[in-house]
Amino acid sequence: MPAGTAGAADQYEWAALGDSYTAGVFVGAPQPPLGDASRDGCDRTSGAYPGLVERELDELPPGGYVHLTNVSCGNATINDVVSTRQTPISPVQPPTGGWPAVNPQIQRAGLNDETDIVTIGVGGNSLPFGGMLLKCLQLGPVQGESCREYYTSPGDGEENIDDKLARVRDEYVQMLAQVHEAAPNAKVITVGYPAVLPDQGSACNRLALTELGAIKHADIDWLRENVLKRLNSTIQQVTSFFGDRYVDVYSSSVGHDACQPAGTKWVEGICGDAPDYWPARLPGTALNCAPLNKRVTLVHPNAQGHANTAAHVERAIRIALLER
Repeated sequence: MPAGTAGAADQYEWAALGDSYTAGVFVGAPQPPLGDASRDGCDRTSGAYPGLVERELDELPPGGYVHLTNVSCGNATINDVVSTRQTPISPVQPPTGGWPAVNPQIQRAGLNDETDIVTIGVGGNSLPFGGMLLKCLQLGPVQGESCREYYTSPGDGEENIDDKLARVRDEYVQMLAQVHEAAPNAKVITVGYPAVLPDQGSACNRLALTELGAIKHADIDWLRENVLKRLNSTIQQVTSFFGDRYVDVYSSSVGHDACQPAGTKWVEGICGDAPDYWPARLPGTALNCAPLNKRVTLVHPNAQGHANTAAHVERAIRIALLER
């Protein structure tokens, strides 16, 4: 029976694609569990939003059982979703010689004409936002230098921010075209990024690695307005062009950024709270969160952040299935 024409007793197929903001990295228990031979270095966890949504849909099925295939992977780029083999970088119990490359996510998920829902949370690593954040951290203590200037008028070998966003837009167009080709009957839902930075950079304590460290307040404001918001806008515009549904998690997360106190923040800072399996040092760098009794969280959503995203994604999935 073709997808979308099934009766109430039938099963819906949902594929979750994305990067670390979808995978979870340190929120909940590793999936597969530590020690399991099927671990792939992608750092999917039980507390990430796909698993939270899956449990809610199990409890109150939207006309049928929804089967989740989650192939999200930490550090994934847009191209890793559809066309390139990604080499995972999990710092948690890597095998000797490192993690083997994994196939593009649309292959791993087995997208086909029976796929009903595809959710995609990706784009940040294609800038890369994390790399830009670390450059801003590096330039923070340097007098007279800013990462805004670095990425607005860069030297040889570095794209300026406008070129980065234009490339991301083009890659996102190609990705959605390939997702629709692979899953022609699916409702496609894209997921934006939360408000990881405060509305005022001056809200951050530049001495606190549990926030954004030494990044200059003006650079925080620039990152928010000229990078993060523009990235979300790019994703939303391309999504709209394809007639797909965009999930805005930014608006609902304002005021819960990395510079808020514990309990209020929905995203951990450079250093933050994470389970014992997650490392306190960032390999290859001087970053060490152990003296703070924290882990290297590098501005990623915590359990509250994933719960917020889950609420919005669950609603989008239920609406999409009603429209089938």
